[in-house]
Amino acid sequence: MALLSWSSLKRGAAAVAALALAAGLAACSETGGRPRGGEGPGGTAGGVDTPRLTVAMVTHGAPGDTFWDLVRRGAEDAAKKNNIELRYSADPQSPNQSNLVDNAVDSRVDGIAMTMPNAAALAPAARRADEAGIPVVGLNSGMEEWQDAGMSAFFGQDESVAGRAAGEELAERGAGRVLCVIHEQGNDAQEERCRGVAEGAAGAEVETLYVNGMELAAAQATMEAKLQEDDAIDAIMALTAPVAMRAVAAASGSEVAVATFDTDAELAGAIEAGDVAFAVDQQPYLQGYLAVDAIWLAHRNGSAPGGGRPVYTGPSIVDETNVDDILEAAREGLR
Repeated sequence: MALLSWSSLKRGAAAVAALALAAGLAACSETGGRPRGGEGPGGTAGGVDTPRLTVAMVTHGAPGDTFWDLVRRGAEDAAKKNNIELRYSADPQSPNQSNLVDNAVDSRVDGIAMTMPNAAALAPAARRADEAGIPVVGLNSGMEEWQDAGMSAFFGQDESVAGRAAGEELAERGAGRVLCVIHEQGNDAQEERCRGVAEGAAGAEVETLYVNGMELAAAQATMEAKLQEDDAIDAIMALTAPVAMRAVAAASGSEVAVATFDTDAELAGAIEAGDVAFAVDQQPYLQGYLAVDAIWLAHRNGSAPGGGRPVYTGPSIVDETNVDDILEAAREGLR
């Protein structure tokens, strides 16, 4: 898959919006699916008058990781539009996340949207949900295994492609020795990203550093120690915005460039200020929104987006040339 340019993402978004409008118009009838301005006399919330559904979203988001705030915001907006009660839960430990999925199955929710950072640990839970007759969709991680896990759709980015794009961008900016910082050990997607960075950064050395993303102060200290130990490092590639901001602090006073995967309001501001070189954006809000919307569609008419292929939400590069395009949305918690 080729890297999406900012203009192509805009064209894609316009196409999705047109399709959504067409679907909305087609769904209007005298008996159901009519757009609503707000909550109706019968207590129905959202933009449709279809039956109330309960959807569980179960992710591996760690406390304090702002990426998952964006995913959840998108899911909540889709739930509000579709008259859905959203039950969001998260645990960065795969066994605990698997238990959360099992709990959702036991409570007989109408659909499950889940991440799968460790397919070996989480695919069995997804299959149990599918076998129980509960629609399951994947988002963010697990792109290689989603169909084997019984999921009907997947929304995210190809981490190898995203990693290579980041590596190519670093190489174009003259990076010679890159520190790729993994903040969740055992997360297959993060390992894939760093491998992609190494492939894309032709001619540059790429070393992986493991930190604990739930202990940001300790992560910063580990990065500082590594930079002191190896003064040949000239770039840090973080895999999430909060770690990137700690990398900026760790590299303060040096010529080390910082780049990252994913954005939030603080990170977008750091790109604008020149403290962060670029971010690889996978549009987490869109991932959450589309995942919940897909479950509503499964109940509405049996739709399964993607035609048996993942629905890509990224990657694209956000840097000093285009960050203004997303600043306002980032400040509103939408990018």
